[in-house]
Amino acid sequence: MRINESCAKCLYDRQKKSTDNEEYLAEIRKILDEREENDCGPLLVHKFNQVRERYFGKEPSKYGEIKKQYNDLVLSMERELEAKAEASEDPLMTSLLYARLGNYIDFGAGGMHHVDRQEFISQFDDATFSESDMKTYDSFTAECAKAERFLLIADNCGEIVLDKVFLRQLKKRFPKISAEIMVRGGDAVNDATAEDALYVGANSVARVISSGSAVTGTVEDLLSQEALEALDSADVILAKGQGNYESLSKNGRHIFYTFLCKCDLFVARFGVPRLTGMFVEEK
Repeated sequence: MRINESCAKCLYDRQKKSTDNEEYLAEIRKILDEREENDCGPLLVHKFNQVRERYFGKEPSKYGEIKKQYNDLVLSMERELEAKAEASEDPLMTSLLYARLGNYIDFGAGGMHHVDRQEFISQFDDATFSESDMKTYDSFTAECAKAERFLLIADNCGEIVLDKVFLRQLKKRFPKISAEIMVRGGDAVNDATAEDALYVGANSVARVISSGSAVTGTVEDLLSQEALEALDSADVILAKGQGNYESLSKNGRHIFYTFLCKCDLFVARFGVPRLTGMFVEEK
């Protein structure tokens, strides 16, 4: 997903807030000014981080405690939410809705440096699919009915607990499916890594694989061989979150995406209010 000038300004301003080092900021500006047409936000931030490490050294992750807090929060909700999904008319659809709501936990997108726990929890009471979502869901289940290999590309901490609930329902509905879940290959804001996946028990429902890079998206040129093979061999791919949509869309793959629109770029792209949930298919 190509970034526009407003997005480029947002990316630069966030770097400017973190330092007044003029040489560093000049390099950041150069990266933005010389970006290629199809460069996405996650790739540009990855380039920023490489420059930042050269100037300031490798910084310890500041999201370790936050990630644990939200993994624990959603783990504490898991049993109740799974029971509600099981009791619903369509447990798979309900668990997918829950997995999308988990995308709210984001300390990187759209300036969401604070996540309101009560607002997050309250959203589970009236989660629904739009008419457009339902059309995508019908296509999604039709594809899953024919599939043997399913790949879920994860996004955030906490959210990955709900991905686990969803994958459990997916395998109940389609027993012949073998599932894999791809996580980030290193610390990238509050995105889920292999450590998070193991902590929440996602490995109990799917094979956990690493993308091979600490990027807040899925940039094919930076994927490990294992991750690229998983992407190429999957019969159905579900990519979670804005970063995965930004980095994978328009690349010629058949992918289902689900996320909340959390920044101006996505609000404008889809013509919906902020925090609207989306479920879209790209062939």
